[in-house]
Amino acid sequence: MADDEKGISAGTVFLSFLAGAAVGAGLGLLLAPKTGREMRENIADLTEEAIDKIKGFTKEAQSKIKDTYEETKDVFSEKKAIITSALEAGKEAMEREKEKYREM
Repeated sequence: MADDEKGISAGTVFLSFLAGAAVGAGLGLLLAPKTGREMRENIADLTEEAIDKIKGFTKEAQSKIKDTYEETKDVFSEKKAIITSALEAGKEAMEREKEKYREM
């Protein structure tokens, strides 16, 4: 809940951490004494791993968004049905009361 109050989600913090780790690893590779070919291979491997992880996180986020949308849609439908039912009951009660006064 503390994260929600600050406006930062756990997913955002995790993705920031992951991006920082990727940048750090890339800098470590660039500053390490290796041949150009080894460095290019390492960078390509790290890039491929990062892309795979990002795709996984994206799929997970899409799934969570879809689930949340469906849950919200269901709750909205339920609340709408309750309100509609209450309005109808109120209208019927008002009509009954009008009939009572007409009969007087």
